[in-house]
Amino acid sequence: MAVPVTILCGELGAGKTTLLSRLLETANSEIAVLVNDVGEVNVDADLVEARTDLETGDEVVALENGCICCSLGGELSRAVIRLWKEHEFDHLVVEASGVGEPEPIARQFVRGPAGGPYDLEAVVTVVDARRFHDRFADGDDVPVQQGADEEGTRPLSDLILEQVEFCDLLVVNKCDLVDDEERERVVALLETLQPRAEIVTSEYGDLEPETLLGSERFELETVRDSAGWKRQIEADAEVDEQDHDDRGEKHVHDHDGADEHGHGDADAHDHAHPPERYGIEVEGYHCRRPFHPERFAELLRSLPDGLVRAKGLTWIAGREKQAITTSTAGAETTLEVTGRWIASFSEERQETYRQGQPDLAWDDEHGDREIRLALIGRDVDWDALESRLDNCLLTDEEMDADWSDYENPAPTGMGETVTISSTDDPEGSSR
Repeated sequence: MAVPVTILCGELGAGKTTLLSRLLETANSEIAVLVNDVGEVNVDADLVEARTDLETGDEVVALENGCICCSLGGELSRAVIRLWKEHEFDHLVVEASGVGEPEPIARQFVRGPAGGPYDLEAVVTVVDARRFHDRFADGDDVPVQQGADEEGTRPLSDLILEQVEFCDLLVVNKCDLVDDEERERVVALLETLQPRAEIVTSEYGDLEPETLLGSERFELETVRDSAGWKRQIEADAEVDEQDHDDRGEKHVHDHDGADEHGHGDADAHDHAHPPERYGIEVEGYHCRRPFHPERFAELLRSLPDGLVRAKGLTWIAGREKQAITTSTAGAETTLEVTGRWIASFSEERQETYRQGQPDLAWDDEHGDREIRLALIGRDVDWDALESRLDNCLLTDEEMDADWSDYENPAPTGMGETVTISSTDDPEGSSR
């Protein structure tokens, strides 16, 4: 019988370790813990009974309740398979690094070798109520961190929201540090960012073990596709398809109905569904005309304070091959080349790709090139933001100009990223 697995995510200092420690103290089952980080085992010292070095170089810790803890120094799948072969336990908890992306870890338990002996039950993200409120929920544009994460690749703010968007249980921790209205505001924003996740609140990581274990709620495709921004883009695409409008004109879709358009099901949680009460809305922006690279970069350096999330594909003039994902988290926006436009290939290859994607929207002049963004924010003047986005589009005269003459901060190589912040100098930062 496969061993159930829970993945525990959250930024550094959110309270993952406290939550895990309380779980180990109160659970009646034998739990193995794997810390997906290099370095010291991240479990409270008073739980540790003994420490033994393995020949592999990994570190296993015996805990007071008979559980074991493995500090990962190598590849995840091999480590958890070896753990399963050498020890007996009822449940595995993987504590991800504070700057770790949850989806690659989850995939190893669903589609990798670890999917044999293990069954992924849940991905849990822990949120620090106070910090999340101050950074994202109150509209004051408090930066999470200047620059990128510790590996120098992506802004930490973007990773924090990705951890929120890829999970099926959100634990709003440290609620003793916020008042009731602030807590509800955080919950409202989290509901909008990840509509299908269950949300629970806690102080000092104090939750019943049953809340974290035995849920069997995880489904990879559902979690991967249920983020608020993805649901908004899908809804916009359906509207465009119903309109049969391929004229290359701009479309902005207003979504006031929370239950129908990206805020989740009102009956999914025991608490009231409050996004509208706090002015949290989701909007979509779609156009088959490229952004002017300089004007778009200027806009990204002065986004409205209440805009929490903007994400989707963008077509930037001068980058006719590169499909660029724009990802805004608070004050920072990352531009990353995540693929090529099919229209940039030869006609023969275009036909091959299009046959494999019969539902792909296609424009006779521009092919699959487009701008399609989901926008999530609180008390944002959407008309003003729409107007500013419109002003970033190439004019008719510019459409006929030489786009290579533009100063262009957008990346060119696959996987290359450029980060632009509201506090940046005009050149932004490239990685």
